[in-house]
Amino acid sequence: MLAEGPGGPVWLGVDLGTQGVRAVAVDAAGHVAGAGSARLRHDLRRGPRHEQDPQEWWTATCVATSAALAGLRGREVAALAVDSTSGTLVVQDGAGRAVGPGLMYDDTRAAARVAAVREAGQAVWAALGYRVQAAWALPKLVELCATGAVPAGHTVVHQADHVVARLAGHPVATDTSHALKTGYDLLADAWPTAVFEALGVDAAVLPAVVPPGTPLAVVSPAAAAESAVPAGTPVVAGMTDGCAAQVAAGALAPGDWCSALGTTLVVKGATATPVVDPAGAVYCHRHPDGGWLPGGASNVGAGVLRRELPGVDLAALTPAAAALGVPPGATYPLVGVGERFPFPDPDARGFDVGGPAVPTPAETLARVAHGVAYVERLAFDVLAGLGADVSGAVTVTGATSANDWWNQLRADVLGRPVAVPREAGSAFGAAVLAAAEPGSLAATAQRMVRLRARFDPRPERADALAEGCARLRAELTRERRWSL
Repeated sequence: MLAEGPGGPVWLGVDLGTQGVRAVAVDAAGHVAGAGSARLRHDLRRGPRHEQDPQEWWTATCVATSAALAGLRGREVAALAVDSTSGTLVVQDGAGRAVGPGLMYDDTRAAARVAAVREAGQAVWAALGYRVQAAWALPKLVELCATGAVPAGHTVVHQADHVVARLAGHPVATDTSHALKTGYDLLADAWPTAVFEALGVDAAVLPAVVPPGTPLAVVSPAAAAESAVPAGTPVVAGMTDGCAAQVAAGALAPGDWCSALGTTLVVKGATATPVVDPAGAVYCHRHPDGGWLPGGASNVGAGVLRRELPGVDLAALTPAAAALGVPPGATYPLVGVGERFPFPDPDARGFDVGGPAVPTPAETLARVAHGVAYVERLAFDVLAGLGADVSGAVTVTGATSANDWWNQLRADVLGRPVAVPREAGSAFGAAVLAAAEPGSLAATAQRMVRLRARFDPRPERADALAEGCARLRAELTRERRWSL
């Protein structure tokens, strides 16, 4: 049982994001006792390449953890966990020092390797429901090995692995969550060595793999001096940022789901058995407690509003949007070109049909909000069609979860209760992971994740919203030949 109280221990979660590092210290009751952050200022993008400096990952981590622990007056740091962007890699030497840049999650320099990767592992990927993409870590791994960027005695590790190595003072194992996009076979619980051999990759360049939450190391005295994390603090294996955000939402019991809506929409849940999607739009992580964590990411989202209504105060605009009711026509609010979920199509484009020729700002907000909510409903329909249990609760996070009109709309469209957590974010989820004993992540999250609000669906709106969702479904199917 976790000890509670103002003088009790805290657990530290560290989130390595694209733009910065955030750290939070969380007590047994889910209260944030301290927080800190630091920006990452050296972000290099050149065509398909996206790189960062691994040394800055470390220095920013030290700034963030020092700030998070500054006011705790010597309270015990019981353990820490680190999450990071999925698919980000770095080459490091035998002492855990980086010997090259970090290749970021959206770096597609290895796009030409994708066809060979798909062919070499066709049977493995089909069994897992993977559709390897250019930005995944595996094509980048093949590229690094083929171009001589991995000298003898060096390894290729994920972003979180490298920062934990700096904390420990030596290389550490990775976790099944970060290893997924590097091609780890979650069914066999092993690196697919035969596939790697066909691709010219020696599996020895990769770290061992353990479940998230597994003790990895303790903080070294040298790292303690830089990070303010006490020497000897246990460090446990982390998860990707998306999975850590799911932990922060507490959506870890079979049938429960979380839906993060910010620039784009990400839906993740928990199931007893893997959800295998032949189209590759849905893929599954291993649940640290047992079972699976399926999910998919759409390219629709509130990012459209930043483009269409730059600088507008959306909170102030919300009452006018709410008064409009269900918009006519259909809006498919893609942030850019291409879609991933609920259907994969690299050439998909957004549209807005059947509405006013020149919508007012309030009409734009209403049409985008309804369009996103309809796509969210279609995503759950696709998951159910693949055999996923979608009967449980839905917890919503992301920037839009502060807008209670939009939260209520999502509950009305989904026809099920929607909950909003008081604390959210990947760093909080990493702290919950650090606090959990093996096999007890869901139970620990249930104790630590506290809700801010709950929105029940309003039956009187069901028919009108179902018609709006049907219009979008029909438009997607009729004009773009996507079967939903």
